[in-house]
Amino acid sequence: MKFDTTLIHGGVSEDKDTGAVSVPIYQSSTFHQHVLGGEPKWEYARTGNPTRNAVEQLIADLEGGVAGFAFASGSAAIHTVLSLFSQGDHLVVGNDVYGGTFRLLNQVMVRQGLTFTAVDTRDLDAVAAAIQDNTKALYLETPTNPLLHVSDLKALSSLAKKHDLLTIVDNTFATPYNQRPLELGADIVVHSASKYLGGHSDLVAGLAVTNNTDLAERIGFLQNAIGAILGPQDSWLLQRGIKTLGVRMRAHEANTQAVFHYLEKQTKVAKIYYPGQPGTEDYATAKAQMDGFGGMISFELQAGLDAKTFVESLKLVALAESLGSLESLIEVPAVMTHGSIPREIRLANGIQDELIRLSVGLEDITDLIADLDQAFAAL
Repeated sequence: MKFDTTLIHGGVSEDKDTGAVSVPIYQSSTFHQHVLGGEPKWEYARTGNPTRNAVEQLIADLEGGVAGFAFASGSAAIHTVLSLFSQGDHLVVGNDVYGGTFRLLNQVMVRQGLTFTAVDTRDLDAVAAAIQDNTKALYLETPTNPLLHVSDLKALSSLAKKHDLLTIVDNTFATPYNQRPLELGADIVVHSASKYLGGHSDLVAGLAVTNNTDLAERIGFLQNAIGAILGPQDSWLLQRGIKTLGVRMRAHEANTQAVFHYLEKQTKVAKIYYPGQPGTEDYATAKAQMDGFGGMISFELQAGLDAKTFVESLKLVALAESLGSLESLIEVPAVMTHGSIPREIRLANGIQDELIRLSVGLEDITDLIADLDQAFAAL
């Protein structure tokens, strides 16, 4: 099946008992076992639930994996995957990752004995130089949050395999509609499914997928042991959201292209970060491994201009955490999503105080441009 068809008919797309084309919400914490000591398909909802199973199978199909796992948040998915590693292990991590991921690594996982080195994963030499004898994995986002840098997944996965490392990719910004890291050599994919996959700002969820049966068994064990699973109601909402991912992404991307061309003409914009910007290193890599450039764009105001004034002047675009939803959302990473990263590290990684991240929604583009126009006029 083509991708858009798999979105609708992949995984478990109907209830086998009734023929319902919308998988029911199995709001049950436990299941009747008819044989003592048998091997029932369903026993306790932390271990498995039919509604959650449907969305887990769907994301596995979309990412080309052997198994998918649904969690209560993207951070829960990342935490569970990082729990594959042990005290004394070392990770190489992209230096431009979501602030919550950095916080999890820097304030939680290090207390449990993990260490990590942050590098620009676009630089293969820097990644290779960061690998130590105890390095177990390479963890990265592409495109990154918030600078939208794009790393070469084939080259990185090949380098990781030479050193017997796992490659773990956060595919939240691209979504499987535009990029499938497992096909490019990665071992595990994670998502904050609260974003484009859910798509409606009505759920918090995380996903993980692998194409390795041994890893699938280990992640499944950790999912059950740690227990940060996605409930049936949110599993149903997530599957419903995923089914329209294709049509939504096409609309997101068309609007984002228009916003990019608008920002190019703004004298109050110092720099634009967008994978679809021709002539950049990120553009060349994105063209090679992605099917589209996504719905995210970041830009820096000219030095001295106040990001607070700009975002608070918007009337249509919502100042809010998160991204990837029907409505346009804007934020200032230095204050919001990446505020947990020390300022000196933020600045070293290119996250200026004037940086603004915009998740372009599905509103009429003329309304979006008019709103941006009046906010620039307020500066």
